[in-house]
Amino acid sequence: MEQPDLLSALAPVALHVAGIDEAGRGPLAGPVYAAAVILNPARSIKGLDDSKKLSAPRREELAIEIRSCALAWCIASASVEEIDSLNILQATMVAMRRACEGLSLRPDKALIDGNCLPRGLSCLAEAVIGGDATVASISAASILAKTARDAHCLTLHEAYPLYCFDQHKGYSTALHLARLESHGPCPAHRRSFAPVRRLLIS
Repeated sequence: MEQPDLLSALAPVALHVAGIDEAGRGPLAGPVYAAAVILNPARSIKGLDDSKKLSAPRREELAIEIRSCALAWCIASASVEEIDSLNILQATMVAMRRACEGLSLRPDKALIDGNCLPRGLSCLAEAVIGGDATVASISAASILAKTARDAHCLTLHEAYPLYCFDQHKGYSTALHLARLESHGPCPAHRRSFAPVRRLLIS
C-alpha cells in the first residue's frame, strides 16, 4: 500500500506577504502617508526601487502599474493633528497599521521598512532595514505612499499658495523656510516640529 507523502500534505499554502513603507516623516507640513502592497507573483513589475531613487514621472508610471497588477494595495495616512499629539514616529506607525489593516486581502505576514514595527497588527511582521531598496513589495509600497503624498501637497498648494507646497512638498528647503518666516505657519504645518514651533513662540 502506497504511503502518503507527508511532506506534500504538510506543505504550506502560498503566503500573502505585504510590503509596507511610509512617506513624509521629515517634512514640516502635511500628513504622513503609508502604503501596503501584496504583489502578484504572476505579474512582475519591472523597475521597482526605493521611491526616492526614481524620478517623479517614473514613480507615477509605476504607481499606475502597481495598482493594476498587485493582488491588494492600500494607502493610508495620519493627520497633522495626530503627528503633533503622538509624535512623528508613533503617527507613522498608526499610518502603517491603517494601510495594513485596510488591505482587501488579509496578509499572512508584513515586511515593514525600517527598524520599528506598528503595534496591533493582525499578522506576523518583520522590520527590514533598507527594505525599500531590496524588497519588491516594500519598494512598491514606498512608491504608492510617495505619489499619494506628493498629490496631497498639490492640494495643499491650492489651499495655501503662499507657501509653494507644489515645489518643496513640505520639506524644510530655503524657499519653504523663507515663506514660513514671511507668513507664519498655516493649518497644514506641524506645530511640534522645531522650525514651526520656534515661530509660534517667538
